[in-house]
Amino acid sequence: MGECRFSVPRKEWDLPFLAEAKELAGVRRVVRMHLNVWGLPELVDAAQLCVTELVTNVITHVGAGTPTTLAVSMNETHLRLEVSDPDTRALPTLLAATDEAEGGRGLSLVDATAERWGVILRGDSKVTWCELATELTSHDGHIDRPEVLRSEALLTLYSRRGPLVPCRHDRLSVEVAQEAAIGVVVDLLHWLRAHGCDPDEALDRAQGRFDAELGAGAVPFRAGTAVDLAHS
Repeated sequence: MGECRFSVPRKEWDLPFLAEAKELAGVRRVVRMHLNVWGLPELVDAAQLCVTELVTNVITHVGAGTPTTLAVSMNETHLRLEVSDPDTRALPTLLAATDEAEGGRGLSLVDATAERWGVILRGDSKVTWCELATELTSHDGHIDRPEVLRSEALLTLYSRRGPLVPCRHDRLSVEVAQEAAIGVVVDLLHWLRAHGCDPDEALDRAQGRFDAELGAGAVPFRAGTAVDLAHS
């Protein structure tokens, strides 16, 4: 596996809201955008499912309109989701759900999706949490796919002002790498133009190949939006 030279910041965040069915779409949207910004798009569906079921459990067993908080963080290489509410009496219980037993299927889905889950009782609240496994090798690293490793090796070497990583142990932010990546793309476009190729056609073909590799279900996002929504 490669060594991640450019750290991906994944700072813990939380979102207070009222546990109501109409709020769930907005909560899922914030989760999706944060995970995209964190470079974990492959966890979006599982995380949204778990959050939906944990919040629905609050609505069902504590009551609609209950003040609730979603907290998302990294526990080493696991994604941790926590849903807290002020009721310490209605404890989540995993039932052997059947087709006839609609209530109790929620936590069964969480149990089947997450690697582990549990409940923490506090003085004035409880926290129901679950953790999803990732393919990360460190909490601020990236997934070691071949195309990502090739790009990181290129960005490590590439810089108009000299090597981006002068020392083996230096770690730079992903923002620095992003600027270097833009520089690489610009220079490649100059190279294509100098060799009689159409830069726009190359960009279109690259975008098409990128979209195809992501798959038909990929959802675009704009970095930075998630933080604003989480604190609005």
